[in-house]
Amino acid sequence: MTLHFSANINRLILRFIIWMGALLLVLGTQVQDVRAQAKPSSSEIKIGIIGSGNIGGTVGTLWAKAGHQVLFSSRHPAELKPLVDSLGPRARAGTVREALKFGDVIFIAVPYGAYPQIGRDYAGELVGRIVLEAGNAFPSRDGAIAKEAKEKGIGLTSAKYLAGARIVRAFNTLNYQRLSALSNRAQGRIAIPIAGDDKEALSVAANLVRSAGFDPVNVGSLEQAKHFAHGGPLYGQEITAREMQQRLKTLR
Repeated sequence: MTLHFSANINRLILRFIIWMGALLLVLGTQVQDVRAQAKPSSSEIKIGIIGSGNIGGTVGTLWAKAGHQVLFSSRHPAELKPLVDSLGPRARAGTVREALKFGDVIFIAVPYGAYPQIGRDYAGELVGRIVLEAGNAFPSRDGAIAKEAKEKGIGLTSAKYLAGARIVRAFNTLNYQRLSALSNRAQGRIAIPIAGDDKEALSVAANLVRSAGFDPVNVGSLEQAKHFAHGGPLYGQEITAREMQQRLKTLR
């Protein structure tokens, strides 16, 4: 009787030890998960957006949802409150100068005619900065600079007016509605062409294109940005990266 009782006690103790071990394992896993969620991603980038309208607001939204910190700027930051409130703690609003101070990367999405003014007003802040810019030059809206962009090439014209910045042309080929609709497309990602003269800036831009839900296609130097300027052969194309690379081969 005593031996039988002792055996039962031992089995109960063993089961309790096994149960406690499993519980501690589960709790430990949950703690690790919480810590992992709280720790910022190593790929997280602080992005300052100049021009928070259709393109800037749309692309910035995609980046915030992908886990980046985004500061949307405006001459009237209070007007951006509904946008930043909808995106949670990774989004905020501020002035253009605050966006330049905040961002590891700057995204410019304003009418192309404003480039000379931006270059003059923020010359010191732009030097050495990685700048993605999505401007398209339209004669009816932007005036003489549109003619210059057509003659010299839009990439080189951007470099002239945003002097000293490490420029990458990106996100100018599709309107904001298509960018929103095509991000992370289930049937296969859409290509976003990029061009620039700085290797590191191109690498950062490529990662941000992926974060927004697209595949980057490096078209080449800023001079080659003419291929996806407004009216160019790669402009407005909703095709995969492989298809765009094939088309690019025919242009060289």
